[in-house]
Order: sequence, then C-alpha cells, then structure tokens
Amino acid sequence: MTSKSSATDATTVTADRVLGLALGALGVLAFSMSLPATRVAVQQLDPWFVAFGRAVGAALLAGAYLRFTRSPRPTRSQWRRLSVVALGVVVGFPLFTSLALTTQTSAHGAVVITVLPAMTAVFAVLRAGERPPLLFWVASLGGLLAVLAFLITSGTVHGALSAADLFLLAAVVLCGLGYAEGGALARELGGARTICWALLLSLPVTLLITLVAAAAHPPRADAVAWSAFGYLTAISMFLGFFAWYTGLALGGIAQVGQIQLAQPVLTLLWSALLLAETVTPASIVVALVVLTCVVLIQRTRTVRTTDRSPTGSAAPGDQGARIGVGAVDGIEAHISN
Repeated sequence: MTSKSSATDATTVTADRVLGLALGALGVLAFSMSLPATRVAVQQLDPWFVAFGRAVGAALLAGAYLRFTRSPRPTRSQWRRLSVVALGVVVGFPLFTSLALTTQTSAHGAVVITVLPAMTAVFAVLRAGERPPLLFWVASLGGLLAVLAFLITSGTVHGALSAADLFLLAAVVLCGLGYAEGGALARELGGARTICWALLLSLPVTLLITLVAAAAHPPRADAVAWSAFGYLTAISMFLGFFAWYTGLALGGIAQVGQIQLAQPVLTLLWSALLLAETVTPASIVVALVVLTCVVLIQRTRTVRTTDRSPTGSAAPGDQGARIGVGAVDGIEAHISN
C-alpha cells in the first residue's frame, strides 16, 4: 500500500469516527426522553400495551421504509443475529422499563440506566470482537462514577433494591446486548435496515401481545399520554435507531456507546421539564465531567479482532467494508433503484 493510499484510508477512518460520534450523540438525545415518556404513558395506559404497542407502530413504519427503499432480505445468518437485536431492543428493554416505571420515577430509572454504556462495551467485546485499550475503561469508569455520584448525592437513589430495580437491571442487560449486536450488524445492513428488519421479525409476537393487552385493558388516555406513546413509537423505537446503529457501526460500538454516559443527566433534565422534578446546578458540573470522559474515550483507538490479519496488515475485504460503512448507505439516505 502506498503512503498516499494509507493517508486516504486514515482520513476515511477519522471521518467515520467523527460522523459516528455525531450520529451516536443524536441517538442518545432521542433516547434520553424515553424513560420520561414511558413514565407519562404508563400512568394511563397498560404497560404491556405501551411496551409492545409502540413496537407494532414502529414495525408499520419499518415496513413502509423497507418497501420504499426496496431493501433486500437479510441472509439466514443475519436473521439469527436480528433475533438477538429484537430480543434486546424491541422486546426486552421496552417491556422491563414499562413494568418498572409503573411504580418508579424516570429519575430513579436513570440511575440504573447509568450502567448501560459499560454493559454495551462488555457485549462489544463478547459479540463484536472489539478490544478497547486501558484508557477507554478508565475514562468509562470515571464517567460512570461521576454520574452515579451525582445521582446519589442528589437524593435520586434511596431505599433497598426493589422489583422495579430488578426490572431495570434486566432491561439494561438486554439493551446492552441488543445495542452491541445491532451495531455490529449495522456494518453489513446499515443502521436503518437493522432496526427495521428487527421490528418486522418481532411483529408476530408484538402484535399478538398488543391485541391481548388492549382487550384486557382497553387503551384510554388523554392527549399527553398518547403524545408520549407516539414519541416512544416514532422516535425511541424507530428513528432514534437510524442514527444510533449507524453511529455504532462507524465509530465503534464500545467507544460510541459511552456517549450514553450523558443520557442520565439528559433524562433528569427532561424529567424536570415533563414531570416537574427538581434539577440542581450540580447537573451542569456532572455534564462537564462526563463530556471530558467522553472526549478521553474518543481519543483512544478500539481495535476489532477482524480489523487486522495475523501479519498486521489490513484484512482482506476490510477496506471495502469500511468504505461501505463509511458511505453509511448514503447516511441512510441512499435509496436503492
């Protein structure tokens, strides 16, 4: 490889990481309102209806997108991996957070969700073959401790471990798995198609449970609750993943996943706006600490086990894959003819 081609490849990788970071931040912004919106929705709507009904609505949007873009069907191995994505982000996280937030506040939920970036990084190692360096783990731990310290000292954490906490922990584990698997699969399918196919794969289950929940507890709510449900359907379950999975694929699952360290603080801000909860000035300090940790994380270089051949040169096909991902399917705007 000539020095010119090496420089071009390095520039592409850097541009991909920057774009991945930006898209990941956009995804986190979209997800940061998920817990407050869920809390609002489950006050009037059945939690099972909220968890699975939004997946049904998002699946209808996904079907329209896939039909419009004439997307090819996934391969057999991709279908198996999509089932893992569906288990984590379509079924597991929405269900367990909906059950938890019937009795807990969204601010309390933000405490447990703080461990989600670390869980995503763990699954990035197990499922996506990424190997973050020591500085990555140190900076990640620093951001995690900063957010936890803020939430504890602000009085958000109190009392013993409850059933709601167990639900939230289950949601975090399944979501971390779904994020890592989806981010890895998005390198092949693209972020938009990954979540769209996962939603359609889940549709037989989500539709059945939605109909049963609606029959048992007919959905009746005011405009505010339905607006929250609409946000969960269109943004949290659908459009947010367009940016999130593409960002994970471009910038690295473990690294981009750490942007979620800012999500608990954002969630508290949304909780204050939507639910009239008090936000202290300390949140600003914590946000700056978290931002510093995220910057440190982005200065590290995560290596994928598939990135290099045993000789240390780029593995065959990796450059083409990087270019394909770098296009991000035209930033998910490339429409197949």
